[in-house]
Amino acid sequence: MDILVRVLQLVLCLSILVMVHELGHFMFAKMFGARVEKFYLFFNPYFSLFKKKIGDTEYGIGWVPFGGYVKIAGMIDESMDTEQMSGLPQPWEFRSKPAWQRLLIMVGGVIMNVVLAFVIYVGLSFHYGESYIAAADVKNGYSFSDLGHEIGFRDGDKIKTVNGKSFDNYVEIMSEIIISGASEVEVERDGKSVIVSVDEEFTPRLLSGKQALFELRIPFTVDSVLTGSAAEKAGLAVGDSLLSVNGKRMFFRDQFVAAFRASAGDTLRLGVLRDSAGVTVARSLVLEVPEDGVIGTVSMTDILAYYPLTVRHYTFWESIPNGFKRAGEQIGSYIKQLKLIVNPQTEAYKSVGSVVSMGKFFPTTWDWLRFWNITALFSIMLAVLNILPIPALDGGHVVLLLYEVITRRKPSDKFVMGAQTVGMILLLLLLLLTLGNDIIRLIFNRF
Repeated sequence: MDILVRVLQLVLCLSILVMVHELGHFMFAKMFGARVEKFYLFFNPYFSLFKKKIGDTEYGIGWVPFGGYVKIAGMIDESMDTEQMSGLPQPWEFRSKPAWQRLLIMVGGVIMNVVLAFVIYVGLSFHYGESYIAAADVKNGYSFSDLGHEIGFRDGDKIKTVNGKSFDNYVEIMSEIIISGASEVEVERDGKSVIVSVDEEFTPRLLSGKQALFELRIPFTVDSVLTGSAAEKAGLAVGDSLLSVNGKRMFFRDQFVAAFRASAGDTLRLGVLRDSAGVTVARSLVLEVPEDGVIGTVSMTDILAYYPLTVRHYTFWESIPNGFKRAGEQIGSYIKQLKLIVNPQTEAYKSVGSVVSMGKFFPTTWDWLRFWNITALFSIMLAVLNILPIPALDGGHVVLLLYEVITRRKPSDKFVMGAQTVGMILLLLLLLLTLGNDIIRLIFNRF
């Protein structure tokens, strides 16, 4: 059932994005009098689930539940249909229109995807506002992963700036460090300002996503105890809150984890706070730490019960500039990510994925706030990807049209066909890369 919910969200999201994208091409084509022969949601090889011709356009739904397309008369597109190109140009055909009109027709899809993201962000700002944990409220600093320790961070460091830039939302800090290639992070450590240098050699590991760089520091509250584990033998129970190790008072989960690792193979005395029959009692338990330093508990604490949530509400008119701001930030962030992907040294190409990875963005329960946030993000991604100067993408057509505008020479149909073929091959290779990455991840996670 969880997978079905994710699939339904993914299909709905992609359907909205494709329809809006193709609507952009459709509207500009109609505006300039170019005939649109087909407007389809999903692809329809051999047959269609539904089709109806209205005027010159056949509207339909295909049976392959991803993607969609518009077919504009007199245009060489990914369908590679050149039959009508052999005849004389007709006034209603794409090829007969001035270059500036053809340019707008081609960028119409990208424009509409950016507009969609903007509209979504305006709606989310107005309806939900923005909720986040402010970086200023993280008074106890962060708990860093092994990778963070290797870079030079210490548990309890309070991150003040990244490359001189401060942040209101603490979540933005990690994104800035990973995506923007931060070289210097200013932290407050023991009341003093310390600069942590992030060497480029850590970039591939940061981008891999195998370890979060840091997380919020929270108390150690036992959420579950593994059967046969050292924690079970010591008598730890769900709901216990750890207070101390060998009489030394500790406050945060990372402190206890570090103590267990440092005492691998030793016997420790734990101070535990336990709620029994409505009465909270302090207990002392003896824990024999295994050689690997893992005691066999899962510790979770409601972060929102420990850190205050900052909520900002917007009027409708305030939501408009905030929508522009959020859309612009997402565009900038995704462009930075693409730069990392095309740089082999970062190994970011290993993190790209197909629709399988896209589906994992969605929660296993239907959440409209997250759905529209993800849809806005994917809309920006679709816009940026489509404007890349790769043949078979909108950006490839734009490059050819700009060439025509500058040189006043129109590329031959043979050249355009060749460029489209090269572009299709490149897109196929990209598809194989993304599918291969997902398959590798699935095998690794399974075995």
